[in-house]
Amino acid sequence: MKLTPRIEGMLKESKYKRDYILEQVDISTNTLTSWMKGRSYPRMDQAKILADLLEVGIEELYEETKKDPPT
Repeated sequence: MKLTPRIEGMLKESKYKRDYILEQVDISTNTLTSWMKGRSYPRMDQAKILADLLEVGIEELYEETKKDPPT
């Protein structure tokens, strides 16, 4: 199992503009892109701020997915 970010879809539904979220979470556009692509993940303090802005629980920022079995 692994976690995949659901942040991109949530940002599209958010009432806030991306620039506002970047400012509030104190991150760069590149950092946010890395989170959305699953290359990196937010620290807990960043995840808390982001979840609060998006009005979701921290656990909702991610979804569990089953990793394909080895062939």
